[in-house]
Amino acid sequence: MADETRKLNGRYRLLNPLGAGSVRLAFDETEHRDVAVRRLRVPPELREAALHEARRATALRHAFVVRVLDVLVEDGEPWLVMEFVSGASLEQTVRSRRPLPVPQAARIGVCVLSALTAAHAAGIVHGRVDPGNVLLTATGRALLTGFGFPSLSMLPSADLWSLAATLHFAVEGRPPGQAPTEAADPFRSLVRAMLRPSKGSSGSSGPPPAEVVRETLERLAVDRPLDAVVRASGPLPPGQVAAIGLAVLDRLADWGGFHGGVQPGNVLIDVWGRARLTPLPGPGTLPAYTAPERAATQAADLWSLGATLFTAVEGAAPAPGAPLRRAGPLAPVLFRLLSGNPLERPTLDELRRDLLRIAAGNA
Repeated sequence: MADETRKLNGRYRLLNPLGAGSVRLAFDETEHRDVAVRRLRVPPELREAALHEARRATALRHAFVVRVLDVLVEDGEPWLVMEFVSGASLEQTVRSRRPLPVPQAARIGVCVLSALTAAHAAGIVHGRVDPGNVLLTATGRALLTGFGFPSLSMLPSADLWSLAATLHFAVEGRPPGQAPTEAADPFRSLVRAMLRPSKGSSGSSGPPPAEVVRETLERLAVDRPLDAVVRASGPLPPGQVAAIGLAVLDRLADWGGFHGGVQPGNVLIDVWGRARLTPLPGPGTLPAYTAPERAATQAADLWSLGATLFTAVEGAAPAPGAPLRRAGPLAPVLFRLLSGNPLERPTLDELRRDLLRIAAGNA
């Protein structure tokens, strides 16, 4: 059992395997710390290029990256020495338990995207982002490991696609494409948008920009969609709904053109009750929140806003002939917003004035 007492480079004493993979726990007798080591298995003709990329990875330092500490060659075999992290992979966690709730998956996405952004800025493409290379620690952090190994792609966009596939696995328990995902919440809508082919491929509009992905994940990590809030707490009071309407209205005004995604699942509520309309990974609303004229206009966005506020104050989406029992001072505003004639809907300024009055309790 000579391998049990083997030392690499005269300092890394090999100990037990870590999990079911080829990673070994080792003790660094120079720095007096645990490390993880793994043989870098590549064809001989690719060894020098692989060693070069692995050594580049040692310069990458980030809070959500498992660091490559050393690259060495022992008896002709290349090895990576990595920071030891106590935790389980995302793959192990999901397979042994169950798919993760959206806020936890979003927090993982924030961590991994931050790590990839730093790597890409340094000119390093990971190329192997998958659930097995995301480690979850006991403190709730997600760390990306696998840097230093030969990349399966040299395109940063491939890393972002793989991140989307990893997040899909986190909440569905399976890779994308094995079965359709019907849910229309913002997280799954974002993941589907990230999995779209690059712009121009088969007429696709392409995945959303990385900044939109980051902002949406950050919001979903701490906030709840409006429809989830209503399901959990019941209909909201008119004053609170008016305040939500004002926040969405401000976002639409900043947007300028047609937003096309105003619906309760895209309105996030933070812990203080403040609302924000999420950045849109792709246009489209559920039928109950789509204006009857189906036009790409600001008036159509206002109809969708009216349907969203109706749901918040009444507890259910609007339907033909549905009464307004709880809307109180909001009722006249909702009647105008939900008019079948776009010309009868209020302007942005008129709507802001009315919502301000109701939110202030002066209706």
